[in-house]
Amino acid sequence: MVEFIHKQYNEMERRVVITGMGIYSCLGLNIEDVTQSLYKGTSGIIYDQERHIQGFRSAFTGMVPRPDLKATLNRRQRLSIGEETEYAYVATLEAMQNAGITMDFLENNEVGILYGNDSVSRAVVEAVDIFRDKKDTSLIGSGAIFKSMNSTITMNLSTIFKLRGINMTISAACASGSHALGLGYTLIKSGMQDMIICGGAQEINPFAMASFDGLGVFAEEGIDPTKASRPFDRDRTGLVPSGGGATLILESYESAIRRGAPIVAEVLGYGFSSNGGHISTPNVDGPATAMRRAIADAGIDVASIKYINAHATSTPLGDANEAKAIYEVFKDSNPFVSSTKSLTGHECWMAGASEIIYSTLMMNSNFITANKNFENADEDSARLNIVKETLEQKFDIYLSNSFGFGGTNSALIVGKI
Repeated sequence: MVEFIHKQYNEMERRVVITGMGIYSCLGLNIEDVTQSLYKGTSGIIYDQERHIQGFRSAFTGMVPRPDLKATLNRRQRLSIGEETEYAYVATLEAMQNAGITMDFLENNEVGILYGNDSVSRAVVEAVDIFRDKKDTSLIGSGAIFKSMNSTITMNLSTIFKLRGINMTISAACASGSHALGLGYTLIKSGMQDMIICGGAQEINPFAMASFDGLGVFAEEGIDPTKASRPFDRDRTGLVPSGGGATLILESYESAIRRGAPIVAEVLGYGFSSNGGHISTPNVDGPATAMRRAIADAGIDVASIKYINAHATSTPLGDANEAKAIYEVFKDSNPFVSSTKSLTGHECWMAGASEIIYSTLMMNSNFITANKNFENADEDSARLNIVKETLEQKFDIYLSNSFGFGGTNSALIVGKI
């Protein structure tokens, strides 16, 4: 049994804070609108007729408009970026503005980027279609290679913003955004970097989700789209895919104070694990291990965590095993639990970053959004303190879970400062 104590910082470890956040989500295209959607419990899920026509088994999805970037990026820059980078770019602009970061600052200071992304489906399909149809690779275009590599977001944003620090894409399925933040936190805490732009993005186009739909794990049609995502509910039938972009500016506490930057919250702990089992079927031990490691890293008592933003995607086995893991770790303290995926659907590679933003907005506004569509508990979710309606509630520390294919698990703990 691990005994947890209040976190003590030694001379080799630095505090890591969040100084800016930006979001481009089906709940809203900026921080203010997303906060309102969370509070009101407004769903961003629709029925996409295009997917129905193309033969999807389930046409539900979260949706965002494609941003018009002609005013901010030149033609050469726009040729090199695809859908997921567009979302990440817009989110990063907002995060930088909120953190008080200018281009002059970026040109005169070493800033890194770690971003979660695990697909570039549209860009690859479009390039291959031209090659197959025209039999001439020169017609693919000079920007195609930079759109069709998995590191497209970090390679494009690092050049657009003239970044000179760590530059890496984290591909870890649906835990990508969370691991990007966890690794950024680790590098700053260790003193290797002062500031890192972290986040996650997910393309929403049908190309990105066709093979996923083929697994038969998406929510069954025939109901109101806003009721399709039902995390922890006994009658859930599957997940709803979604996407967008989410960016957080991670910075050492000393750097933030030196800049006079607004401090939004503090990253307290990061835990990870691998299930070491089935490629798509989750288990209980892996998620529980990640949560325990995050708590140990934060050096806090389990009872200090008052809210958990669950990974819960609305799949029967995934939700059940996470509920078991949460109960195993937290049964004596009974924290509030909800899954914001009930409103957004599953934002996949973006989710681990966006859910930190959602949870931080709730923490700083003293409310917890409802786990929408939770009407009937099953034997596992009945043991959790699941929030059914928006709750006016102050809390100072939360934990956010993110799990992905291949058994990758990430847990982050964030607190007020």
